[in-house]
Amino acid sequence: MLLSEGQMSDHKGARLVLNALPPANVLIADRGYDSTWFRQALVTKGIEPCIPSSRSRNIPYPYDKALYRQRHKVENLFAKLKDWRRIATRYDRCAHTFFSAICIAATVIFWI
Repeated sequence: MLLSEGQMSDHKGARLVLNALPPANVLIADRGYDSTWFRQALVTKGIEPCIPSSRSRNIPYPYDKALYRQRHKVENLFAKLKDWRRIATRYDRCAHTFFSAICIAATVIFWI
C-alpha cells in the first residue's frame, strides 16, 4: 500500500504505484489519471485502461462506460471513511498512525 502526501497530484501518485500494481485485466481511474505515458505504461503491463479522457484532449480515447460506472462502489467506500473526522482532515501526521485509524474506521463501518 502506498500512502501519499495529501496534496500529491494524481500523476505523481500514478508513477509511484505503477510498478506495484498487481496483475489485472483492467484499471478503472478518473480523469486525473488521463495521460499518454500512463496509458502506455498500463498497456505495456497488459492492463487495459478504463479512463475517460480529460476535457482538454482534442481526440478522446475510447473507454468502457458501463464498466466505468462501477467505480462508484469504491467512491462510496471513501465517502464512508471520510465521515470520520480524523480521517477526512488527516489529523494524524504519521503515515503509520493514519493507516491504523483507517483500519479501525473500516472495521467499525463494515462490521456494523
